[in-house]
Amino acid sequence: MTFPNGAHIVEVEIDRDTGQVALARYTTVDDYGVLVNPMIAVGQAHGAIAQGVRQALLEHAVYDPGSGQLIAGSFMDYAMPRADDLVSLNLGFSATRCTTNPLGVKGCGEAGAIAAFPAIANAIEDALAPGGATDLAGPATPSRVWRVMRA
Repeated sequence: MTFPNGAHIVEVEIDRDTGQVALARYTTVDDYGVLVNPMIAVGQAHGAIAQGVRQALLEHAVYDPGSGQLIAGSFMDYAMPRADDLVSLNLGFSATRCTTNPLGVKGCGEAGAIAAFPAIANAIEDALAPGGATDLAGPATPSRVWRVMRA
C-alpha cells in the first residue's frame, strides 16, 4: 500500500451578474514519493486536476428518475473542460520516500482529481460567504451559483 498526500489551494473569481466561476490561481504541493520520471508525474497531475475541475464546475450526470436512463449522454450535455476553463498550474513536489516498496514510489494518477473538487468547492464557498450564500450543490455551474447568490 502506498499513500500519496498533498495540499491544493485554489483562488476563484465569480461574476456577480452571471454566476460564472473562473479559476484565478491553482497551487499544489504533492508527495508522490520518489519521482522516477518527473515529466510523467507532472502530466498525470495536470490531467487529474483537469478532471477535478470538470467535476467541480461542469460535470452533471443526469438520470431519468423513472427508468434510470442516463439523460446527459454526450459531450454536448456532459461538459468536458477546455483550455480556457483552466489556469496555469503552480505544481510543487515534496518527496517522502515510500517504505513499502523498493523504489520508494507512491501513486500520483488520481491525487489531483481527488483534491481539486474540495479545493475548488471551498474556494467558491469562501467567496460567497460574505454575501450569506450557502448550500451550493455541485457542480458549480453559472446558473446554480447565480441562484445561490440571489437566494
